[in-house]
Amino acid sequence: MPANGRFAPSPSGPLHFGSLVAALASYCQAKFRQGRWLVRIEDVDTPRVVESAGDQILRDLEAFGFDWDGPVLYQSDQFEHYRYYLEKLLAQGDAYACECSRRSLRRQGVSSGPLGQIYPGNCRRKKLDPNGHSIRLDTATAATIEFHDQVYGRCELNLPAAVGDFVLKRADNIYAYHLAVVVDDQLQGIDEVVRGADLLENTCLHIWLQQKLGFATPRYLHIPLVDNAQGVKLSKQTGASPIDHRNASRQLVAALSHLGQSPEVGLHQGNPDEILRWAIANWDQTSIPVLRPSSAENFED
Repeated sequence: MPANGRFAPSPSGPLHFGSLVAALASYCQAKFRQGRWLVRIEDVDTPRVVESAGDQILRDLEAFGFDWDGPVLYQSDQFEHYRYYLEKLLAQGDAYACECSRRSLRRQGVSSGPLGQIYPGNCRRKKLDPNGHSIRLDTATAATIEFHDQVYGRCELNLPAAVGDFVLKRADNIYAYHLAVVVDDQLQGIDEVVRGADLLENTCLHIWLQQKLGFATPRYLHIPLVDNAQGVKLSKQTGASPIDHRNASRQLVAALSHLGQSPEVGLHQGNPDEILRWAIANWDQTSIPVLRPSSAENFED
């Protein structure tokens, strides 16, 4: 069955080896299934965008042999869509305005779960004006959300107990990752999401939001994270080095090895196009190792 996938980096800096692993996994999964592979620049959090980083990401992908299908989507061009679906949720009574700040919640002694503060629903019945306030999705009736991940198996999270009502739009008018990614996947026809294992818990939030919007739920495949020498997730925030075009072939082969594939001897001597052709033809998702992330990604900032 064809599967449409995507690679969706944030332009807060150049791609690093962890980004390359995610790009390679999503590319091979989509192409092995004769699907389309799309690229999305997730620049919804505009204050964190680094100028020209999006263009650099595309140049990096080209240098490593990746060829995407269709135009690149920029979240900064999607705000009208996010506004439409946010207003739909408000009209349905599934979302509401909130005046609570993280500081005020800390003063109240609100406890924390795997994704940060567990919001207790303080503003759920206040009927505040959405203008000038954050907007949260009501999870009171969500109970336990579960899904089957193609690598990690059965995953579940009790949203009211572990997360509470989560933010869809911040008080400073920045749309939250959760809303943007769910809307984008729906509008782009993404039916299989391949991404890092630190987003396993977040997937339960996305499934609840998909249900409230009447969207189909894609298949999910989460891949093991790449850690630095200190055992911390490799990222721009932890000072990960940019990928090096001069060693593209060796880095691609190393990424295949991280994903549990078995690159043939001497494959690193080929050019990136040859390596990607081999990777697609020999892709085996059942060989991807199961490594639990030490912490989940938090998008409440």
